Amino acid sequence: MSDNGTNGFGRFYEDFEIGAVYRNWPGRTISEADDTWFSLLTQNQNPIHIDANYAENHTAHGQCLVNGILVFAIVIGQCVPSVSGRAIAALEYEKVTHLGPTFHGDTIYSEAVILDKWETSKGDRGVIRLDCFGYNQRNEKVLSVRRTLLVPKRNHPTMGEDAEFFPRVG
Repeated sequence: MSDNGTNGFGRFYEDFEIGAVYRNWPGRTISEADDTWFSLLTQNQNPIHIDANYAENHTAHGQCLVNGILVFAIVIGQCVPSVSGRAIAALEYEKVTHLGPTFHGDTIYSEAVILDKWETSKGDRGVIRLDCFGYNQRNEKVLSVRRTLLVPKRNHPTMGEDAEFFPRVG
C-alpha cells in the first residue's frame, strides 16, 4: 500500500495495515535561513550549522550541515497527514538515526512503514509502531526514526468520523 494520506488527515486504527508504506509529498527544501534560524532558536550554536567560514575550513564536508533535529522535525511533520493526523498521543520516539548529511538546498522527502499494531484495553483506541525515513532529492536515506503512536478507532467518542474538528464560534 502506498499513498499520501488520501483517506483524510491521518488515519484511524482500523486503517493501518502491518507492512503498509505511506510516501509523503510534497518535499521540503531546506534553506540556509531555515537552518540558521532553527539552530539559533533552539540555542544550538555549533558552528557547523551557522558559520560557513568555519564549516568550509574546518569540517570534512567543507560546508555547513543542516541541524539534524530540523531534519527530524521535517520528517515527522511530513508524516502527519498520512499517519499521525488523528493521533491521540505520540507515545515514544524509540530510536533516531542520522544516516547521512543534509546540506542547505537539499530537499527532504519521507515515508512511513507500519511495523506493528495492537488494541488497548479501552477498546476505542490502538497503538501503532512505525519507522519513518527521510530521503534527500538524490533518494539517499538521511534519517530514520522508530516511533509509537496512540490512535483512535472509529468508535472513539471524540474522534469518530463525524467528530467536529473545528470548534464553532459564537
